[in-house]
Amino acid sequence: MKAVQLTAWKSDPVLVDVPEPTAGPGQVVIKVAGAGLCHSDLHLLHDFDDGVFPWGPPFTLGHETSGWVHELGDGVTGLSLGQPVAVFGPWGCGRCPACAAGQDTYCYAPTDSYGSAFGGGLGVDGGQAEYMLIPDPRFLVPIPDGLDPVAAAPLTDAGLTPYHAVKMSLPKLLPGTTAVCIGVGGLGHMAVQFLKAMTAADVIAMDVKPEALALARSLGADHAIEAGPDAAATVKELTGGRGAHVVIDFVGSDASLATAVGSSRVQGDLTIVGVGGGSFPTSLWSPPYECSVRSIYWGTRGELAEVLTLAAKGYVTPEYVTYSIDDALVAYAAMQAGTLKGRAVIAP
Repeated sequence: MKAVQLTAWKSDPVLVDVPEPTAGPGQVVIKVAGAGLCHSDLHLLHDFDDGVFPWGPPFTLGHETSGWVHELGDGVTGLSLGQPVAVFGPWGCGRCPACAAGQDTYCYAPTDSYGSAFGGGLGVDGGQAEYMLIPDPRFLVPIPDGLDPVAAAPLTDAGLTPYHAVKMSLPKLLPGTTAVCIGVGGLGHMAVQFLKAMTAADVIAMDVKPEALALARSLGADHAIEAGPDAAATVKELTGGRGAHVVIDFVGSDASLATAVGSSRVQGDLTIVGVGGGSFPTSLWSPPYECSVRSIYWGTRGELAEVLTLAAKGYVTPEYVTYSIDDALVAYAAMQAGTLKGRAVIAP
């Protein structure tokens, strides 16, 4: 079968032919409906050397995957052939307290299982192929009726991660409050929708691209402002000089983090999602007093089910463009060039 693989660190992906997987005891093989391309894939391809992770190439890319159950290994129950499912991306040990709570992202011993990998597409073969092996059925979440399995693929990360970020700040997103989304790309455009679907807060979207700001407005953003040196001052102006109650940075660069800090208010939330490699200085006076600053990584299995339900009911819709697996390298080039609108999804 065809697969898109990382064959060596600091290299571009390669389209290769590999054997079709088979399900062993306790395992499941899915026929892939869609596999999303994530901007973090570019960092995975180009920024790391041997020894950084306890795993390495070659492996099939794709940590945002959906499909249909194709083969059930001995002992697997609760799933049926042909059933549409979404793959929960982070694969923890399944035994520690974090995994027991569905938070495999924060597994106490993530290198104890699955070949020391972090998950499908992150050390072992992921979803950018015609079929994918799932080592444990607990990593599969049923797709509700009414949701296209292809559309479910980007929701497993580009939906789940911003949903987790928004959900953590719900107590501060009361009527009359303000939330800022910095970066309205694959994740940020979903965050705008979650904020509008789940809260009564005013939403300020921020991006450098006019087309991204136009998308944000179409999705319900109350304000869409150009990112830059004056963006934080604009947020302060829109919030009566106080700043936003919640700021979520989907870029993570030095510049975006400086804007995020400058846009925050006393006792607000600042959540860092983007992997832009930036940082910012801290002191007694900055960020604002009692402003909670945190970074996040993905979300929980239960939250993925909630995201899929919201999408099936029409409250949120991922913006994506499909590519055949033969055109996967074209999709990566478009993502690298920054010309994608929303997410790219490989649909084998």
